[in-house]
Amino acid sequence: MAKTMTTGSPWKLILTFSIPLLLGNLFQQFYNMADAAIVGQTLGSNALASVGASSSVQFLILGFCMGIAQGFAIPIAQRFGAGDKYAMRQYIYNGGVLTAVLALIITAISALLCPTILNILQVNNELYNDAYAYLIVILLGIPCTLLYNYLSSILRAIGDSRTPFLFLAFSAILNIGLDFFCILALHWGCAGAAIATIFSQGLSGVLCLIYIAKKVPTLHVHKPQRTLSHTNILTLLGMGIPMGLQFSITAIGSMVMQSSNNALGTTYVSGFTAGMRIKQLMMCPFDAIGAGVSTFISQNYGALQLERIRKGYKSGIAISTLYGLFACLVMVTLGRTLSMFFVSAEESAVLDASALYLRRMGYFYPVLGLLIVSRMSIQGLGYSTTAVFGGVVEMIARTFVSLVFVPMFGYDAITWADQTAWTSAILYLLPAYLYCMKLVSQKLNQESILNRMNG
Repeated sequence: MAKTMTTGSPWKLILTFSIPLLLGNLFQQFYNMADAAIVGQTLGSNALASVGASSSVQFLILGFCMGIAQGFAIPIAQRFGAGDKYAMRQYIYNGGVLTAVLALIITAISALLCPTILNILQVNNELYNDAYAYLIVILLGIPCTLLYNYLSSILRAIGDSRTPFLFLAFSAILNIGLDFFCILALHWGCAGAAIATIFSQGLSGVLCLIYIAKKVPTLHVHKPQRTLSHTNILTLLGMGIPMGLQFSITAIGSMVMQSSNNALGTTYVSGFTAGMRIKQLMMCPFDAIGAGVSTFISQNYGALQLERIRKGYKSGIAISTLYGLFACLVMVTLGRTLSMFFVSAEESAVLDASALYLRRMGYFYPVLGLLIVSRMSIQGLGYSTTAVFGGVVEMIARTFVSLVFVPMFGYDAITWADQTAWTSAILYLLPAYLYCMKLVSQKLNQESILNRMNG
């Protein structure tokens, strides 16, 4: 159901929007967690390491896809907030065409480069075959990833975060069942876990498409709007490509970090993999809050409501800080216990490595919301290129720690790499947000004056 965010309490609107999105993010993490847990518990820690050995490159490629979809939704949300449904539908059509074209290009290139990617990551011979089998299936399933993420993004752009969650929840449950079937019944190993993931995500995309066709006339693109527009394509690419690059550039630093960690041995690869799965799960609320703030700001930008933009940003910071304190407590005190979801209790060295990674990560969570909300607010205002440099800063910081400190301090340095990257990015993003708000304030004040003169 379409819902405007241009009136009402910012706190309530952001929370109401974020909760279904959070649940959807959690279910999306269950795709990967189910793979890791079932693989780790049924096939062993080496198979778990094989699944996790390429996780950073999955984040690079799939993150680029998700970033593009989110970026394409920004002008849709702005036009919806402005009440200009004709222009909104033009953007939907052009965004759909671009998504299809990019799906073909990204799938072909990434699949061809799969062996090269694993070699760059220094995946050892013991893990290589299973790592390749898992990664190639994930890469061939990129069209399924883009289908769901684009359709769910345009639903969220008009204020509906509940429907994508419901479809994702259904497909996540299906994914868990298919994991058991493909691994235990069909004996497809690591590839079976990937097949279950891609099939389930593709189904959630198809369900979104059917729902939009039958229940959301606001998003129906009529014949006059089904034309390719050079201006619209440039606007969409100007929003989507920087957001996709932001994910990918951040992931390059993670790839360097993972490559350094892979060279430390299977114990640390398994421990890092288990800890990273939990870290990703604990970051879901931050991502949901950030997406809620971004949608709130996009719609209010379209409606020329400057003061509501400021209130939305402050509300997002407050909500994310409260969650960060809770997450810190969980990760510091329960990290080892949570790691047992992926690793058997007998593998104490792996559990120790995972717990150390999570404990040190947890100390930083209370301020991590500053990074997420500031970055997503900048994107919601339409300054995606400015936001992407936050990812560049993270990449440089992670790369520096991995290349300089990991050779000296080993796994200890790995456990501080993310915190170093996040701190560096915050030092850039906070001033960048203030600068973008200054530009927006000038622009909206001018538009308000012109509207009053024309009215």
